[in-house]
Amino acid sequence: MLRSLLGGVAVLTGTLAGVGMVPADAGPALTGPPGISPDTKFTLVAGLVLTSPVPVKASDGKVHIAYELVLTNTFRSEVDINAVEVRDAASKQIVLSLTGPELAAHMNPIGVERGGEEGDPPIASSGTSIVWLDVAVPSMDAVPETVDHRLVGTVQVGGQPQPFESIVTRLSISREKPLVLGPPVAPGRWLASEGCCTNITHHRNGRVAIDGVLSVPQRFALDFFRLDDQHRAWIGDRTNLHSYLSYEQPAIAATDGTVVAASDGRRDQPPPDEPPTPPIADTVGNHVIIKVNESEVDDAHNALGDQPDHVIRYLLYGHLKPDSIAVDVGQRVHRGDLIGLIGNSGFSSTPHLHFQVLTTPTFFPTDSTPYVLDRFDLVGFETKRIWDANLGLQPNGTIPFAPALEPFERQLVMPLDRDIVTFSSLPGPPTSIP
Repeated sequence: MLRSLLGGVAVLTGTLAGVGMVPADAGPALTGPPGISPDTKFTLVAGLVLTSPVPVKASDGKVHIAYELVLTNTFRSEVDINAVEVRDAASKQIVLSLTGPELAAHMNPIGVERGGEEGDPPIASSGTSIVWLDVAVPSMDAVPETVDHRLVGTVQVGGQPQPFESIVTRLSISREKPLVLGPPVAPGRWLASEGCCTNITHHRNGRVAIDGVLSVPQRFALDFFRLDDQHRAWIGDRTNLHSYLSYEQPAIAATDGTVVAASDGRRDQPPPDEPPTPPIADTVGNHVIIKVNESEVDDAHNALGDQPDHVIRYLLYGHLKPDSIAVDVGQRVHRGDLIGLIGNSGFSSTPHLHFQVLTTPTFFPTDSTPYVLDRFDLVGFETKRIWDANLGLQPNGTIPFAPALEPFERQLVMPLDRDIVTFSSLPGPPTSIP
Protein backbone atom coordinates (compact mmCIF):
# COMPACT_ATOMS: atom_id res chain seq x y z
CA MET A 1 0.00 0.00 0.00
CA LEU A 2 1.22 3.48 -0.85
CA ARG A 3 1.29 5.91 2.06
CA SER A 4 1.37 9.70 2.07
CA LEU A 5 3.03 11.83 4.70
CA LEU A 6 -0.34 12.02 6.45
CA GLY A 7 -0.25 8.28 6.86
CA GLY A 8 -2.27 5.98 4.67
CA VAL A 9 -4.24 7.59 1.89
CA ALA A 10 -5.73 4.86 -0.27
CA VAL A 11 -5.55 5.49 -3.99
CA LEU A 12 -8.78 4.58 -5.79
CA THR A 13 -8.32 3.01 -9.18
CA GLY A 14 -10.48 0.93 -11.44
CA THR A 15 -12.96 1.13 -14.25
CA LEU A 16 -16.33 2.89 -14.20
CA ALA A 17 -18.92 1.41 -16.51
CA GLY A 18 -22.61 1.65 -17.19
CA VAL A 19 -25.09 4.47 -17.52
CA GLY A 20 -24.26 7.65 -15.68
CA MET A 21 -20.82 6.87 -14.27
CA VAL A 22 -18.25 9.16 -15.88
CA PRO A 23 -14.62 9.16 -14.75
CA ALA A 24 -12.58 12.32 -14.58
CA ASP A 25 -10.53 13.16 -17.64
CA ALA A 26 -6.96 11.96 -17.50
CA GLY A 27 -5.86 15.35 -18.77
CA PRO A 28 -3.27 16.03 -21.47
CA ALA A 29 -0.51 13.50 -22.01
CA LEU A 30 2.89 14.40 -20.55
CA THR A 31 5.41 15.57 -23.10
CA GLY A 32 8.47 15.34 -20.84
CA PRO A 33 10.47 12.27 -19.80
CA PRO A 34 8.62 9.20 -18.42
CA GLY A 35 7.90 9.03 -14.70
CA ILE A 36 5.70 10.87 -12.23
CA SER A 37 4.85 14.49 -13.00
CA PRO A 38 5.93 17.02 -10.37
CA ASP A 39 2.25 18.06 -10.15
CA THR A 40 1.11 14.58 -9.09
CA LYS A 41 -0.22 14.51 -5.50
CA PHE A 42 -1.99 12.18 -3.14
CA THR A 43 -5.50 13.41 -2.34
CA LEU A 44 -7.58 12.68 0.72
CA VAL A 45 -10.75 12.70 -1.35
CA ALA A 46 -11.51 10.94 -4.62
CA GLY A 47 -14.07 12.43 -7.01
CA LEU A 48 -16.20 11.33 -9.94
CA VAL A 49 -19.22 12.69 -11.80
CA LEU A 50 -22.46 11.00 -12.83
CA THR A 51 -22.96 12.49 -16.30
CA SER A 52 -21.23 14.28 -19.12
CA PRO A 53 -22.71 17.72 -18.39
CA VAL A 54 -24.49 19.48 -21.26
CA PRO A 55 -24.86 23.28 -21.07
CA VAL A 56 -28.36 24.65 -21.66
CA LYS A 57 -29.78 28.16 -21.86
CA ALA A 58 -32.70 28.56 -19.45
CA SER A 59 -35.62 30.92 -18.95
CA ASP A 60 -33.57 33.19 -16.64
CA GLY A 61 -31.29 34.07 -19.56
CA LYS A 62 -28.32 32.19 -18.13
CA VAL A 63 -26.59 29.07 -19.40
CA HIS A 64 -26.74 26.30 -16.80
CA ILE A 65 -24.35 23.36 -16.44
CA ALA A 66 -25.97 21.00 -13.95
CA TYR A 67 -24.23 17.87 -12.71
CA GLU A 68 -23.15 16.05 -9.56
CA LEU A 69 -19.71 15.64 -7.97
CA VAL A 70 -19.40 12.49 -5.85
CA LEU A 71 -16.66 12.70 -3.20
CA THR A 72 -15.27 9.73 -1.29
CA ASN A 73 -13.05 10.18 1.79
CA THR A 74 -10.14 7.75 1.39
CA PHE A 75 -8.53 8.75 4.71
CA ARG A 76 -8.93 7.10 8.12
CA SER A 77 -10.23 10.30 9.76
CA GLU A 78 -13.26 12.50 9.12
CA VAL A 79 -12.69 15.16 6.49
CA ASP A 80 -14.33 18.58 6.76
CA ILE A 81 -14.98 20.25 3.42
CA ASN A 82 -15.14 24.03 3.84
CA ALA A 83 -15.24 25.05 0.19
CA VAL A 84 -15.93 23.49 -3.19
CA GLU A 85 -14.86 25.51 -6.23
CA VAL A 86 -15.52 24.73 -9.87
CA ARG A 87 -12.74 26.25 -11.97
CA ASP A 88 -12.00 26.71 -15.63
CA ALA A 89 -9.17 24.19 -15.84
CA ALA A 90 -7.24 26.27 -18.37
CA SER A 91 -7.47 29.74 -16.82
CA LYS A 92 -8.03 28.64 -13.18
CA GLN A 93 -10.88 31.15 -13.04
CA ILE A 94 -13.55 30.19 -10.49
CA VAL A 95 -16.96 29.73 -12.14
CA LEU A 96 -18.77 28.51 -9.01
CA SER A 97 -17.84 28.67 -5.32
CA LEU A 98 -19.80 26.98 -2.53
CA THR A 99 -18.99 27.72 1.12
CA GLY A 100 -20.76 27.78 4.51
CA PRO A 101 -24.56 27.40 4.49
CA GLU A 102 -24.65 27.42 0.69
CA LEU A 103 -22.28 24.45 0.57
CA ALA A 104 -24.29 22.68 3.27
CA ALA A 105 -27.44 23.20 1.19
CA HIS A 106 -25.80 21.65 -1.87
CA MET A 107 -23.93 18.73 -0.28
CA ASN A 108 -25.09 15.67 1.60
CA PRO A 109 -23.96 12.13 2.43
CA ILE A 110 -24.85 9.81 -0.43
CA GLY A 111 -27.54 7.98 1.55
CA VAL A 112 -29.17 11.09 3.02
CA GLU A 113 -31.64 13.40 1.32
CA ARG A 114 -30.42 16.92 0.61
CA GLY A 115 -31.61 19.00 3.54
CA GLY A 116 -29.79 22.33 3.65
CA GLU A 117 -28.61 22.20 7.27
CA GLU A 118 -26.28 24.87 8.60
CA GLY A 119 -22.56 24.16 8.98
CA ASP A 120 -19.80 22.55 6.99
CA PRO A 121 -20.77 18.99 6.05
CA PRO A 122 -18.07 16.48 7.06
CA ILE A 123 -17.34 13.27 5.18
CA ALA A 124 -16.77 10.33 7.50
CA SER A 125 -13.83 7.99 7.02
CA SER A 126 -14.61 5.82 3.98
CA GLY A 127 -17.77 7.89 3.55
CA THR A 128 -19.18 9.37 0.36
CA SER A 129 -21.00 12.65 -0.17
CA ILE A 130 -22.58 14.19 -3.23
CA VAL A 131 -22.32 17.85 -4.25
CA TRP A 132 -25.17 19.14 -6.41
CA LEU A 133 -23.62 21.61 -8.83
CA ASP A 134 -25.25 24.23 -11.02
CA VAL A 135 -22.70 26.34 -12.82
CA ALA A 136 -24.49 29.34 -14.33
CA VAL A 137 -22.65 31.51 -16.87
CA PRO A 138 -23.93 34.43 -18.96
CA SER A 139 -23.65 32.83 -22.40
CA MET A 140 -22.54 29.76 -24.33
CA ASP A 141 -19.31 31.60 -25.14
CA ALA A 142 -18.54 31.68 -21.40
CA VAL A 143 -18.80 27.88 -20.99
CA PRO A 144 -15.37 26.44 -20.14
CA GLU A 145 -14.06 23.61 -22.31
CA THR A 146 -12.76 21.80 -19.22
CA VAL A 147 -13.28 22.29 -15.50
CA ASP A 148 -11.66 20.97 -12.36
CA HIS A 149 -12.75 21.09 -8.72
CA ARG A 150 -10.79 22.62 -5.85
CA LEU A 151 -11.60 21.31 -2.37
CA VAL A 152 -10.52 23.20 0.75
CA GLY A 153 -10.96 21.81 4.25
CA THR A 154 -9.43 20.23 7.33
CA VAL A 155 -8.60 16.72 8.47
CA GLN A 156 -7.78 15.41 11.94
CA VAL A 157 -4.15 14.24 12.19
CA GLY A 158 -2.80 13.29 15.61
CA GLY A 159 -5.79 14.92 17.27
CA GLN A 160 -5.16 18.23 15.57
CA PRO A 161 -7.02 19.73 12.61
CA GLN A 162 -4.74 20.10 9.60
CA PRO A 163 -5.72 22.18 6.57
CA PHE A 164 -5.68 20.60 3.15
CA GLU A 165 -6.39 21.58 -0.44
CA SER A 166 -6.99 19.17 -3.31
CA ILE A 167 -7.76 19.44 -7.00
CA VAL A 168 -10.04 16.60 -8.14
CA THR A 169 -11.99 15.47 -11.18
CA ARG A 170 -10.85 17.24 -14.30
CA LEU A 171 -13.89 17.16 -16.56
CA SER A 172 -14.63 18.10 -20.16
CA ILE A 173 -17.93 19.93 -20.67
CA SER A 174 -19.98 18.21 -23.36
CA ARG A 175 -20.27 19.88 -26.75
CA GLU A 176 -23.62 18.17 -27.32
CA LYS A 177 -26.50 20.57 -27.97
CA PRO A 178 -29.86 20.20 -26.24
CA LEU A 179 -32.80 19.00 -28.29
CA VAL A 180 -35.15 21.71 -29.55
CA LEU A 181 -38.72 20.63 -28.89
CA GLY A 182 -42.25 21.91 -29.12
CA PRO A 183 -44.56 21.78 -26.12
CA PRO A 184 -45.46 18.28 -24.85
CA VAL A 185 -48.88 19.52 -23.72
CA ALA A 186 -51.82 21.41 -25.24
CA PRO A 187 -52.01 25.21 -25.50
CA GLY A 188 -52.77 26.92 -22.21
CA ARG A 189 -51.20 27.85 -18.87
CA TRP A 190 -48.95 25.29 -17.19
CA LEU A 191 -46.80 25.00 -14.07
CA ALA A 192 -43.38 23.48 -14.87
CA SER A 193 -42.62 21.73 -11.58
CA GLU A 194 -39.70 19.85 -10.01
CA GLY A 195 -37.21 20.82 -12.69
CA CYS A 196 -33.64 22.03 -12.80
CA CYS A 197 -31.52 23.62 -11.44
CA THR A 198 -30.99 25.01 -7.90
CA ASN A 199 -34.17 24.18 -5.95
CA ILE A 200 -34.48 20.95 -3.97
CA THR A 201 -36.68 18.67 -6.08
CA HIS A 202 -37.23 14.95 -6.34
CA HIS A 203 -36.15 15.07 -9.99
CA ARG A 204 -32.98 17.17 -9.73
CA ASN A 205 -31.86 15.49 -6.50
CA GLY A 206 -33.16 12.01 -7.24
CA ARG A 207 -29.98 9.93 -7.01
CA VAL A 208 -30.60 6.19 -7.27
CA ALA A 209 -28.57 3.04 -7.91
CA ILE A 210 -29.95 1.07 -10.86
CA ASP A 211 -28.34 -2.29 -11.69
CA GLY A 212 -25.46 -1.33 -9.42
CA VAL A 213 -24.81 2.01 -11.10
CA LEU A 214 -25.30 5.33 -9.30
CA SER A 215 -27.18 7.86 -11.42
CA VAL A 216 -29.57 10.81 -11.45
CA PRO A 217 -32.02 9.59 -14.11
CA GLN A 218 -34.51 12.49 -13.84
CA ARG A 219 -32.10 15.44 -13.57
CA PHE A 220 -33.94 17.58 -16.15
CA ALA A 221 -37.41 16.05 -15.93
CA LEU A 222 -40.43 18.34 -15.58
CA ASP A 223 -43.92 17.73 -14.23
CA PHE A 224 -46.54 19.76 -16.09
CA PHE A 225 -49.69 20.86 -14.22
CA ARG A 226 -52.52 22.67 -16.01
CA LEU A 227 -53.64 25.95 -14.37
CA ASP A 228 -56.55 28.29 -15.01
CA ASP A 229 -56.31 32.09 -15.20
CA GLN A 230 -56.58 32.24 -11.40
CA HIS A 231 -53.57 29.89 -11.07
CA ARG A 232 -55.74 27.04 -9.77
CA ALA A 233 -54.60 23.45 -10.33
CA TRP A 234 -57.76 21.89 -8.87
CA ILE A 235 -61.29 23.07 -8.05
CA GLY A 236 -63.78 21.34 -5.80
CA ASP A 237 -63.32 17.86 -4.33
CA ARG A 238 -59.61 17.10 -4.01
CA THR A 239 -60.34 13.36 -3.91
CA ASN A 240 -61.95 13.45 -7.36
CA LEU A 241 -59.60 13.07 -10.32
CA HIS A 242 -61.84 15.26 -12.45
CA SER A 243 -61.29 18.18 -10.05
CA TYR A 244 -57.71 18.48 -11.33
CA LEU A 245 -57.34 20.65 -14.42
CA SER A 246 -54.54 18.45 -15.75
CA TYR A 247 -56.68 15.33 -15.80
CA GLU A 248 -57.55 14.11 -19.30
CA GLN A 249 -55.61 16.94 -20.94
CA PRO A 250 -53.83 15.80 -24.12
CA ALA A 251 -50.16 14.90 -24.11
CA ILE A 252 -48.77 15.66 -27.55
CA ALA A 253 -45.68 14.80 -29.56
CA ALA A 254 -43.03 17.46 -29.00
CA THR A 255 -41.23 16.48 -32.21
CA ASP A 256 -41.26 13.86 -34.94
CA GLY A 257 -40.18 10.37 -33.99
CA THR A 258 -40.98 6.69 -33.69
CA VAL A 259 -42.79 5.07 -30.77
CA VAL A 260 -40.55 2.49 -29.08
CA ALA A 261 -42.68 1.86 -25.96
CA ALA A 262 -46.40 2.23 -25.27
CA SER A 263 -47.25 0.66 -21.92
CA ASP A 264 -50.82 0.72 -20.60
CA GLY A 265 -53.04 -1.18 -18.17
CA ARG A 266 -52.27 0.52 -14.86
CA ARG A 267 -55.08 2.18 -12.94
CA ASP A 268 -55.15 5.82 -11.91
CA GLN A 269 -54.17 6.41 -8.30
CA PRO A 270 -56.84 8.04 -6.10
CA PRO A 271 -55.77 11.57 -5.11
CA PRO A 272 -54.49 13.32 -3.08
CA ASP A 273 -52.37 11.05 -0.86
CA GLU A 274 -49.07 9.55 -1.98
CA PRO A 275 -49.59 5.94 -3.09
CA PRO A 276 -47.44 3.02 -1.92
CA THR A 277 -44.10 2.74 -3.70
CA PRO A 278 -44.75 0.57 -6.78
CA PRO A 279 -42.49 -1.97 -8.49
CA ILE A 280 -39.82 -0.27 -10.57
CA ALA A 281 -41.59 -1.08 -13.86
CA ASP A 282 -44.68 0.83 -12.67
CA THR A 283 -42.88 3.98 -11.47
CA VAL A 284 -44.01 6.25 -14.32
CA GLY A 285 -47.30 4.42 -14.76
CA ASN A 286 -48.81 4.20 -18.21
CA HIS A 287 -46.23 5.71 -20.50
CA VAL A 288 -44.97 6.28 -24.01
CA ILE A 289 -41.34 6.55 -25.15
CA ILE A 290 -40.56 8.12 -28.53
CA LYS A 291 -37.25 7.83 -30.35
CA VAL A 292 -36.50 11.24 -31.81
CA ASN A 293 -35.81 11.18 -35.54
CA GLU A 294 -32.17 11.89 -36.26
CA SER A 295 -33.24 14.41 -38.90
CA GLU A 296 -35.10 16.29 -36.17
CA VAL A 297 -31.94 16.36 -34.06
CA ASP A 298 -30.02 17.73 -37.03
CA ASP A 299 -32.66 20.41 -37.68
CA ALA A 300 -32.65 21.35 -33.99
CA HIS A 301 -28.90 21.83 -34.01
CA ASN A 302 -29.12 23.85 -37.22
CA ALA A 303 -31.69 26.12 -35.53
CA LEU A 304 -29.09 26.78 -32.85
CA GLY A 305 -26.41 27.41 -35.46
CA ASP A 306 -24.49 24.24 -34.60
CA GLN A 307 -23.27 21.16 -36.37
CA PRO A 308 -25.35 18.07 -35.55
CA ASP A 309 -23.80 15.40 -33.33
CA HIS A 310 -26.09 12.56 -34.52
CA VAL A 311 -26.93 11.60 -30.97
CA ILE A 312 -29.94 9.39 -30.33
CA ARG A 313 -32.43 10.68 -27.78
CA TYR A 314 -35.84 9.59 -26.53
CA LEU A 315 -38.85 11.40 -25.05
CA LEU A 316 -40.74 10.00 -22.06
CA TYR A 317 -44.41 10.75 -21.35
CA GLY A 318 -45.43 9.36 -17.95
CA HIS A 319 -48.51 8.96 -15.68
CA LEU A 320 -50.97 8.70 -18.58
CA LYS A 321 -54.63 7.82 -18.08
CA PRO A 322 -55.47 4.13 -18.51
CA ASP A 323 -56.75 3.16 -21.96
CA SER A 324 -55.95 6.62 -23.34
CA ILE A 325 -52.69 5.90 -25.18
CA ALA A 326 -53.29 6.79 -28.83
CA VAL A 327 -50.11 5.38 -30.41
CA ASP A 328 -48.58 1.95 -30.98
CA VAL A 329 -45.00 0.68 -30.91
CA GLY A 330 -43.39 1.24 -34.30
CA GLN A 331 -45.75 4.07 -35.23
CA ARG A 332 -44.27 7.24 -36.73
CA VAL A 333 -45.54 10.35 -35.01
CA HIS A 334 -45.30 14.00 -35.94
CA ARG A 335 -45.11 17.10 -33.83
CA GLY A 336 -48.54 17.90 -32.41
CA ASP A 337 -49.90 14.33 -32.68
CA LEU A 338 -51.93 13.03 -29.74
CA ILE A 339 -49.89 10.67 -27.56
CA GLY A 340 -52.46 10.05 -24.83
CA LEU A 341 -54.32 11.76 -22.01
CA ILE A 342 -52.79 12.96 -18.76
CA GLY A 343 -53.72 10.72 -15.85
CA ASN A 344 -52.52 9.72 -12.40
CA SER A 345 -51.09 6.25 -12.94
CA GLY A 346 -47.88 4.95 -11.39
CA PHE A 347 -46.12 6.67 -8.50
CA SER A 348 -48.23 9.81 -8.66
CA SER A 349 -50.41 11.55 -6.08
CA THR A 350 -52.18 14.07 -8.31
CA PRO A 351 -52.63 14.20 -12.11
CA HIS A 352 -49.74 15.62 -14.12
CA LEU A 353 -47.52 14.82 -17.10
CA HIS A 354 -44.00 13.63 -16.36
CA PHE A 355 -41.84 14.63 -19.34
CA GLN A 356 -38.12 14.28 -19.99
CA VAL A 357 -35.39 13.44 -22.48
CA LEU A 358 -33.74 10.03 -22.08
CA THR A 359 -30.43 8.69 -23.39
CA THR A 360 -31.85 5.16 -23.59
CA PRO A 361 -35.23 3.67 -24.63
CA THR A 362 -35.88 2.91 -20.95
CA PHE A 363 -36.71 5.26 -18.08
CA PHE A 364 -34.50 3.17 -15.76
CA PRO A 365 -31.57 2.94 -16.34
CA THR A 366 -30.91 6.15 -18.26
CA ASP A 367 -29.23 9.51 -18.07
CA SER A 368 -31.22 12.74 -18.14
CA THR A 369 -30.06 15.43 -20.55
CA PRO A 370 -31.45 18.95 -21.05
CA TYR A 371 -33.67 20.24 -23.82
CA VAL A 372 -35.06 23.61 -24.88
CA LEU A 373 -38.56 24.52 -26.02
CA ASP A 374 -38.83 26.49 -29.22
CA ARG A 375 -41.08 29.14 -27.67
CA PHE A 376 -43.29 29.88 -24.69
CA ASP A 377 -44.42 32.85 -22.64
CA LEU A 378 -43.03 33.02 -19.11
CA VAL A 379 -45.86 34.62 -17.12
CA GLY A 380 -44.69 34.05 -13.55
CA PHE A 381 -43.40 31.73 -10.87
CA GLU A 382 -44.68 29.43 -8.18
CA THR A 383 -43.39 31.00 -4.95
CA LYS A 384 -43.64 27.93 -2.71
CA ARG A 385 -42.80 24.33 -3.41
CA ILE A 386 -46.19 22.81 -4.18
CA TRP A 387 -45.77 19.68 -6.23
CA ASP A 388 -47.31 16.33 -7.05
CA ALA A 389 -47.11 14.90 -3.53
CA ASN A 390 -48.63 17.86 -1.66
CA LEU A 391 -50.71 19.65 -4.30
CA GLY A 392 -53.97 18.03 -3.21
CA LEU A 393 -53.16 18.51 0.48
CA GLN A 394 -53.26 22.32 0.24
CA PRO A 395 -56.25 24.29 1.65
CA ASN A 396 -57.27 24.98 -1.95
CA GLY A 397 -55.95 24.40 -5.44
CA THR A 398 -54.53 27.88 -5.99
CA ILE A 399 -50.80 27.97 -6.70
CA PRO A 400 -48.96 30.84 -4.91
CA PHE A 401 -47.94 33.09 -7.78
CA ALA A 402 -45.57 35.95 -8.50
CA PRO A 403 -45.66 37.60 -11.93
CA ALA A 404 -42.59 37.61 -14.12
CA LEU A 405 -40.74 40.92 -14.22
CA GLU A 406 -40.27 40.43 -17.95
CA PRO A 407 -43.33 38.51 -19.19
CA PHE A 408 -42.27 38.23 -22.82
CA GLU A 409 -41.93 35.26 -25.14
CA ARG A 410 -38.90 33.05 -24.55
CA GLN A 411 -37.36 31.21 -27.48
CA LEU A 412 -35.00 28.24 -27.50
CA VAL A 413 -34.62 28.03 -23.73
CA MET A 414 -35.44 25.48 -21.02
CA PRO A 415 -38.11 26.22 -18.39
CA LEU A 416 -36.71 26.22 -14.87
CA ASP A 417 -38.31 24.71 -11.78
CA ARG A 418 -41.51 26.55 -10.74
CA ASP A 419 -41.84 28.54 -13.96
CA ILE A 420 -45.44 29.20 -14.97
CA VAL A 421 -45.67 29.29 -18.74
CA THR A 422 -48.22 29.52 -21.51
CA PHE A 423 -48.08 27.66 -24.80
CA SER A 424 -49.80 28.80 -27.98
CA SER A 425 -50.69 26.91 -31.13
CA LEU A 426 -47.75 27.58 -33.41
CA PRO A 427 -46.84 25.96 -36.73
CA GLY A 428 -43.20 25.28 -36.03
CA PRO A 429 -39.92 26.32 -34.42
CA PRO A 430 -38.51 29.85 -34.69
CA THR A 431 -36.09 30.47 -37.51
CA SER A 432 -33.65 32.56 -35.50
CA ILE A 433 -32.65 33.35 -31.95
CA PRO A 434 -33.75 36.84 -30.84
